[in-house]
Amino acid sequence: MPGVNLPTSQMSYYLLTLLICGILHEFGHALAAVREQVHVNGFGFFILILYPGAFVEMSTEHLKVIAPIRQLRIYCAGVWHNFIIVLAALLVLLLLPTCLLPFYTIGNSVVVSYVVQGSAVSGPRGLVVGDPITSISGCRVTSIDDWYTCIAVSIKEGNLGNCMALNVIQDLDTSMAGAFMKKNMTKTSPLNQPKDCCNQTSNTHLCFMYHVKSLPKTKFACLPARTTTDRPSCKFRSDCYTPKVETTCVYPALDNKTRLLRIIHGHKPPLLFLGDPLDLHYSVAVSNYVPNNSFIPISLPYVIETFCKYLISLSGALVIINVIPCYALDGQWICRAFIEFCLRPIIPNVEVRNAIYSVILIYGTIILLANVFIAMWTLFS
Repeated sequence: MPGVNLPTSQMSYYLLTLLICGILHEFGHALAAVREQVHVNGFGFFILILYPGAFVEMSTEHLKVIAPIRQLRIYCAGVWHNFIIVLAALLVLLLLPTCLLPFYTIGNSVVVSYVVQGSAVSGPRGLVVGDPITSISGCRVTSIDDWYTCIAVSIKEGNLGNCMALNVIQDLDTSMAGAFMKKNMTKTSPLNQPKDCCNQTSNTHLCFMYHVKSLPKTKFACLPARTTTDRPSCKFRSDCYTPKVETTCVYPALDNKTRLLRIIHGHKPPLLFLGDPLDLHYSVAVSNYVPNNSFIPISLPYVIETFCKYLISLSGALVIINVIPCYALDGQWICRAFIEFCLRPIIPNVEVRNAIYSVILIYGTIILLANVFIAMWTLFS
């Protein structure tokens, strides 16, 4: 439903798809009517709230006198046209990667197709439309599925660390503990700093925590975030073993929901994202199709994919709805012609056939209305 479970940004796809499906549906009826030599009085378009559609007016006198099998061809033609639309859209989706191969690269990275302005990743040093993304904190990104997986992994597994020698930590540390250590203070100095060891005053430094062999307690250091994250990643201190040099694994000292993510995007310096990974998920849209040249539109594959998906969904829905024996739909007339075609030789009494037709139609209408009610109840409850 537009504005409820359908983004308003995709209203154009919704309306255009309904219009195309409706026109081709009615064109099927008109084409079949002409083929069966039934006079077509006219056609037109209408808009019912948010439903754009079309209609064909045929001669009811001609329809009543032709054979039931010919009536079925006319009544079912619209459904068949919608079914062909579904098959055509599926074929386009399947062949799209192959057709776009000369213009786009697939399988090496994803490309940024949209960035929410004012978000943490926007701005001159952030992500821009057209940036290829190849990894998130060491997690390889070659497709949209990888993009979602890497974000999910960052939420589940927490922050990775980076290997750094203790003497380098002491040289780079700008916290109070670092200042004391540079002055060769004794081991009784306050080495354990709180998590805001940078005092939240620096845009380039971040508080990191680490362990050393000589002291069991966690130590903190205010280190330059970019320089630190440029070093090899690690999960445990044992991952950083280096002969003759005491090396440890430093981790960002953050709360449980905040992550420090290192995003590799093209030839630009890595982007450091500090925040909830879900914010990254909602702030950036990516595409599998990376343009081979700057003049090739990034949004074209997305537009084609989205339009085909709407065609499959809405045209398929029209197929299902219009074959249900329900009042005011094609299914009402399909049911009537089908009963006449199948049961007339078996049940010659027209009143019995009409009774069967009425019962089927009532049950079909009740089932359809019940499904609509359940769907609305689920949507708004």
